[in-house]
Formats: sequence, C-alpha cells, structure tokens
Amino acid sequence: MFFKKMDIVTRVSFFTIFLNVFLAILKFLAGIIAKSSAMVSDAIHTLSDVISTVIVIVGFRLSIKTSDKEHQYGHERFEPIASILLATILFITGVGIGTTAIENIVTGSYKNIEIPGLFALVAAIISILVKEWMYWYTRKAAKKVNSSAMLADAWHHRSDALSSIGAFIGILGARLGFPITEIIASFLIAICICKAAIDILRDAVDKLIDKACDDETIEKMKKIIEKQDDLIVIDDIKTRLFGNKVYVDVEISLDGNRSLFDTHNVAEKVHDVIEKKFDNVKHCMVHVNPLILKK
Repeated sequence: MFFKKMDIVTRVSFFTIFLNVFLAILKFLAGIIAKSSAMVSDAIHTLSDVISTVIVIVGFRLSIKTSDKEHQYGHERFEPIASILLATILFITGVGIGTTAIENIVTGSYKNIEIPGLFALVAAIISILVKEWMYWYTRKAAKKVNSSAMLADAWHHRSDALSSIGAFIGILGARLGFPITEIIASFLIAICICKAAIDILRDAVDKLIDKACDDETIEKMKKIIEKQDDLIVIDDIKTRLFGNKVYVDVEISLDGNRSLFDTHNVAEKVHDVIEKKFDNVKHCMVHVNPLILKK
C-alpha cells in the first residue's frame, strides 16, 4: 500500500508538472505574439503551479515515512503543513489578482490596453480545458491516497483554470470593445481563489489541532463495536485527526465476572474491526472497565 500510494502521487505530480510547463510556454508565446499582458500574467501563474506540485511531492514523501525513535507516532502531520503552504500560495495569488483588478479600475488603465490577437484567445481556451481536467485528475488521485496536500494542489489547478477564464473574458471583451470585462472577471475570480485557500487552510489546521471525526463516522464506529459482543457497553469514544490519519480511543464496559482472557479477546476484536473497517484509522486503543451486572 505504501509503494502504491507513492507511485500514484509521483506519477500524477510529474505529469501535472509537465503539463504546467507546456501551458506556461504556450501562454507566454501567445501573450508575446498576440500582445496580451493578461496571457503573459497567466503564464507566470501557471509556472507557479510547478512550485506547489513540488511541495506536494516533498510533503507526501515526508508524511508517509515510518515511525522512528524521535517521531514514534509517525510523520503524517507533514501533510497538513504542506497544505498550509499551498493554501498560502493560493491566497497570495488571489489577493494579487484582486489587488491588480482594483488598481486597474481606480486608475482607469484598462482603457489604454492594446487589443490582443486571436492566438491569445485560443491559448486561453486550451488552458481552461487542460487545467480543469488537471483539477479532476489530481482530485481523483488525492481521494485515492487520502492526501490533503494533493487535494490542495488540485484546487491550485482549478484556480489557474479560473484565471484563464478571466483572461479569456478579458481578451474577448477587449476585442469586442469592452476592456473592463477583464477587470471585473479577474476580481470575481480572485474572490473564488481566496475562498478555496481559506477552506484548504481550515481543513489543514483541523488536522494539526486534533479535531474529532464527524458525528456520522463516530456513529458508524459505535454500531460496529456493539456488534462484536452482545454485552458491550460503550462508555466513551474519542477520535482525533492526525494528518491524514485518525487515532481512536474507546472505553467499553464488560461483565466484571468474565475472565481476563475473555475480556482481552473482546477488546482485541474491537481494536481489529475498527482498524479494518476504517482505512484511515492508524491506531485504535481499547480500554475495558468492569461492569457489575444485577442478578
């Protein structure tokens, strides 16, 4: 499973790096030839995605390292740390686009832009289609390996697709005699990018501060535990997110007159079934309390 996940991340990451470099060159040439500053800026944005993908590779490699003497609970928290870095890059990108749009509106500089050529419009369409496909491709891989950093990178691809939509609208508007359309579209896109960054950041922080699993998951765990023995009483169940993994602590009560071997076997069943049924559970700790049954 370890090597399978690493293989998926490596394959997807290097493929998206190749596509980003290709798109960046295409956009840059389109921007120069068709005299489109929006397309040149979009090319730089696409090139920045290469940096985010490198962060994903490094973060994931560190997070799946096995436990060692200094890190006995593993290294899973490198994943949300990588997500925070990506969210920061995404947020700065959104703020940059939004700030530039506001400055252009205030100064009225959009009125003096040179009408871009058709090549820039074609490049924008190609970028939108490829980057949206990259979003879904990376998102699917992120779900498969349960990687929050890779999911953040997927949103980075979508932010580039949104940026290209803004460039397309701006170029088309400029060619139709309405240059302000690029500014309005860029500002709205900036808001979407910033919101995505905040959502990614919130998820990453939750995984760093031991947030509990959602209520639905906890209820599923309770039902599975109760099926292991007719006399199990669940006293307490606690969960905490640890990077892309989950730790579970369960307290159950069993008849105090049962043998130690018997109660230990029940605890082992609970431990095994939770770790088997929930793939993201790294460890389940089970504590047994004695229960005095009334005769």
